[in-house]
Amino acid sequence: MSSAPAAPVLNLESAPAPAPGAPTLQVALPLPLPQLFDYAPPSGFLAGADNIGRRVRVPFGSRELVGVVAGVGCAYADTPLRDAREWLDPVPLLDGELWRSLQWLARYTHAPLGEVVSTALPAPLRRGEPVPDTHRWGWQLTADGDAQRVRLRAGTRPQRLCQLLADAAGRGTALDEDQLDDLMDDWRSAARSLAKRGLVERVAQVHVAPVPMLGAGPMPNAEQADAVAAITGGTGFGTFLLEGVTGSGKTEVYLQAIAACLARGRQALVLVPEIGLTPQTLARFRTRLGIPVHVLHSGLNDNERARVWAAATRGEAQVIVGTRSAVFTPLPNAGLIVVDEEHDGSYKQQDGIRYHARDFALVRAKALDIPVVLGSATPSLESLHNARSGRYVHLRLKQRAGEARPPRVRVLDVRKRPLRDGLSPEVLEGIAGHLQRGHQVLVFKNRRGYAPVLLCHDCGWTAPCRRCDAPMTVHAGGRRLQCHHCGARQPAPLACPDCGSLALQPQGIGTERLEEHLVEAFADYPVIRIDRGTTNRRDALESQLARLGDQPGILVGTQILAKGHDLPKLTLVVVVGIDEGLFSADFRASEKLAQQLIQVAGRAGRATDPGEVWLQTHHPGHPLLETLVHGGYHAFADAELQQRDAAGFPPFAYLALLRAEAQQVEHANAMLTAVRGLIAEDAPVERFGPMPAPMPRRAGYQRTQLLLSAPKRQPLHAVLDAMVPRIHGLPEARKVRWSLDVDPTDLY
Repeated sequence: MSSAPAAPVLNLESAPAPAPGAPTLQVALPLPLPQLFDYAPPSGFLAGADNIGRRVRVPFGSRELVGVVAGVGCAYADTPLRDAREWLDPVPLLDGELWRSLQWLARYTHAPLGEVVSTALPAPLRRGEPVPDTHRWGWQLTADGDAQRVRLRAGTRPQRLCQLLADAAGRGTALDEDQLDDLMDDWRSAARSLAKRGLVERVAQVHVAPVPMLGAGPMPNAEQADAVAAITGGTGFGTFLLEGVTGSGKTEVYLQAIAACLARGRQALVLVPEIGLTPQTLARFRTRLGIPVHVLHSGLNDNERARVWAAATRGEAQVIVGTRSAVFTPLPNAGLIVVDEEHDGSYKQQDGIRYHARDFALVRAKALDIPVVLGSATPSLESLHNARSGRYVHLRLKQRAGEARPPRVRVLDVRKRPLRDGLSPEVLEGIAGHLQRGHQVLVFKNRRGYAPVLLCHDCGWTAPCRRCDAPMTVHAGGRRLQCHHCGARQPAPLACPDCGSLALQPQGIGTERLEEHLVEAFADYPVIRIDRGTTNRRDALESQLARLGDQPGILVGTQILAKGHDLPKLTLVVVVGIDEGLFSADFRASEKLAQQLIQVAGRAGRATDPGEVWLQTHHPGHPLLETLVHGGYHAFADAELQQRDAAGFPPFAYLALLRAEAQQVEHANAMLTAVRGLIAEDAPVERFGPMPAPMPRRAGYQRTQLLLSAPKRQPLHAVLDAMVPRIHGLPEARKVRWSLDVDPTDLY
């Protein structure tokens, strides 16, 4: 956010002008405007610095908004101000490190502080609801209850309940509701009846932090022990890049580092890239740590997320596991932050406030003066570069844990080979062999749906999305079309709209089509499809994997299955359709593909049985494949970093991407041209554009973009500091939807 002065709200109703110099509240509101808004404090209150971080309800136009006080100003003569309606917190909700970090994020992303704060808060708190209670409840006798309990008829539920509460009172405590569940059936009806008579009362229990009890686990090998010692042996802030081959036991290192953190009475925050990873991670953490582990992700309802947030801010939540937005969790007793699969693109928010959770975790860890661990088998090139430059401590786990061995990789040249629904005869034979030996097989295809395109065999027509420059994907065995970019759906036509032919054919392979073929070919074995279509319900991934269990069977899935899952019986991974990712305009495409291939290959042979990885391709001699197969990820990273350095791409340059969308492309181009004109000619940044986005039309809007690049971060942000506040005043900006993405992870 720019350091623009606070701006008064447009006076839409009569309001007196406060005395010149009178203190005012500068309120950050959830609006796309780069300013704070001045209000007089609520009637009967004074505006002071002790109010910074408190939520306040204020009038804005004809509606009311919930904002956060970001500063204290002073009134100007003859400037009428509206009164804030009411305080929503008795003390600041946001203060200390989290408040300072959110201000940093607003400045770094050049986003309004009010929108950043709104992004960080759970929905109920954004709406102005009170911070929810997180304490446990118990029951105790009142004075009347203690005097009258002897008069209750013996053997009745009220009498039995009163006796239990009297026994607890003799020990100087109330009875927890969970304890009552164990001690007595249907105690709640008796409690309600007694409470109406004033004989018992419900009381809040004082939180007592559970004592961690580290459960038995595998003996760490020398590499794991060294990594744990490095993470736990220092004091204060430090960044550790924990690079371990798939199956090397990175989670075990996390657990031991967290246990050491808990032993010091500190909190630990663990970030994971996907909701699907949380059940498996939670189960393992709860078993080993012996304490409640709280979870934060989009699968929870609003109230559940608010309660976890509140438990964290009170220090009651000792271990929090969550996805991207969990990086905003308050940590008053912070001791450790872990970012698992730190390379994963899911950590970057692609709309609204475009923050990167991994990078913000580093900022928070530095502000909290605690260590942060970045874990991955395939570190991002930025993290790898930082480790090689000495900014991060580089910890390596080069061998698989226990008796597991790296899988054997085989590249299958399928040129001129007959393919049945994308699978070669060799692959089908290999799958059959592994199933017959009682093992499991993963068929990986990073494209959901039945087929990518519906094609007319007679005239060449393909089913386009009416709102995007992209074909619609075939779903439901050819009966439905769906756009994966804007979400539009429609039934598949019975005949070609152009020529009337009935020769409509799905072209290409998706996970649904693979599943259909494998069910037919291996009818005696379960075939389970794992993609966004089958895992959109709560705990769906966990239940799907539980269906398979340890029995021989086939998993068909997308990148969801490439992330962190431990499947001991899986011995064969077949990668189908990698050729689509070998050729792309995105400079990060090769990095993403390399990471994806290494990660999915790492699912094979994680226990005692040896694993195999088969890669089907029409380009067996492609440099990327040859480098990965023969040299591994580091050989690829070396070559890719050299190319990035020569081309001036991250991590050797810093980027900012301005996107503009309008129904007429002229309006989008005019806006970005005006933005480019705001940049001084001698500014030390390169400008590329305005130019069409890689997908020029999406969801009915024409999309263009302006890319800014600089060899150092500071000059780029100096340009943005001067430019962004002025964009809001451009007449051209009012005709378009625009966004700024600092450090974009893709150019789409």
